[in-house]
Amino acid sequence: MNLPESYLQKMKGVLQDEYESYLRAMQEPPVTSIRINTGKITVEEFQKISPFPLEPVPWCREGFYVPAETRPGTHPYYYAGLYYIQEASAMTPASLLPVEEGDIVLDACAAPGGKTTALAAKLNNTGILISNDISASRQNATLKNCERFGIRNAYLISSDLRDLAVKYPGYFDKILVDVPCSGEGMFRRDPSLVTSWLERGSEYYPALQKEILSSAVSMLKEGGTILYSTCTFDPAEDEEVIRAVLKEHPDLYLIEPEERCPLFDEGIGEDMKACVRLYPHRLKGEGHFAALLKKQGNRERKNNTVLKSDPVKNASFIEFMKHVSLDRSHSVTKILNDRIYLLPELNFAHDSVRVIRSGLLLGTLKRDRFEPSQHLAYALKHDEFDACVSFSADDIRIEKYLRGETVTADESHDGWVLVCVDGYPLGFGRMNGRNIKNKLEKGYRRI
Repeated sequence: MNLPESYLQKMKGVLQDEYESYLRAMQEPPVTSIRINTGKITVEEFQKISPFPLEPVPWCREGFYVPAETRPGTHPYYYAGLYYIQEASAMTPASLLPVEEGDIVLDACAAPGGKTTALAAKLNNTGILISNDISASRQNATLKNCERFGIRNAYLISSDLRDLAVKYPGYFDKILVDVPCSGEGMFRRDPSLVTSWLERGSEYYPALQKEILSSAVSMLKEGGTILYSTCTFDPAEDEEVIRAVLKEHPDLYLIEPEERCPLFDEGIGEDMKACVRLYPHRLKGEGHFAALLKKQGNRERKNNTVLKSDPVKNASFIEFMKHVSLDRSHSVTKILNDRIYLLPELNFAHDSVRVIRSGLLLGTLKRDRFEPSQHLAYALKHDEFDACVSFSADDIRIEKYLRGETVTADESHDGWVLVCVDGYPLGFGRMNGRNIKNKLEKGYRRI
């Protein structure tokens, strides 16, 4: 790689005796890794059915390295949302944030959704997850990943954090802030970032990062925890940002992660040793930085107001839902512009923010006819819909279904069916006899 001389000199100062090892690592090809969606399948169950060899990622129980030539993004299990393709070091932030079931969590800079899907798995459809990104267009990628993962308890929004800080002071139990940065830790995986670094340098980012983190801190409850992360090595974007925000917020303090992988390095400076640094010459992954901060005080679960369901009188919807056994005990039904949603029962007042998706989209009312959504198909397990057709991953009919074609089943049925691969839902179909008219939404089809 043709790395800028000024960057190399800086890295020599950061790494000192390990600098040559870093340079050798930068000549090695990046690795491919996936993170299992424990909302659909346990790690142990996936290991039994995995179509490719798996090597554990030491710092993420759900993470595994896979051979790049296996092309995990082309397998039907990927389309069924059984895993997310994620760079191994990028799994660190969500794995270090100690999210508990029932928490109200903010993913502050969410797109394209890798961290959001990991946090959602920790919540296990409890509490509320707010996934925010200032770019609405980038949140469309987050939406697609959240739908594929079958996430039911998330609000996907697009707002400036400064605005959110005014609207939601002291609101969140846990916050993840993966800020924009110079991307030095990703130079090996994406050499185009070197050009951006030359154009902006690392001087552009610290002021922005401090502002983002400070806004996020103001939204943290007393006793709450916030994780700050970057994919860069520059102390000005890492430890110096933490020092500045700690000085600005004296009720905040740096803490050690509950589980610290031995492959992680400490932060730079005696006062920053609790921080986490990931270097490509020390582990199989790219560069990353993370710091876990806690706000003083005793965290109390506020008694959020509880929403009431909208009555849905549409006969087609009522009839369809007779076939669904999805647990809705802590959810409410809402209707908006002919769309029917299932929302967490705890109220999240989102009237003044731009919302991309609220909760689980059940489907759309088209005149008197109800059309179930792709999101609902992904949110279901095969035993939560009473009419399922399942094909094995190597059955040519799975390939045809993913391309949007009509397929023929081995048995007969009339009405809606949930089409599955090895028992894991891919989407809906409308069955007439043995023929299944494809209802897989176009954005989820294999091109």
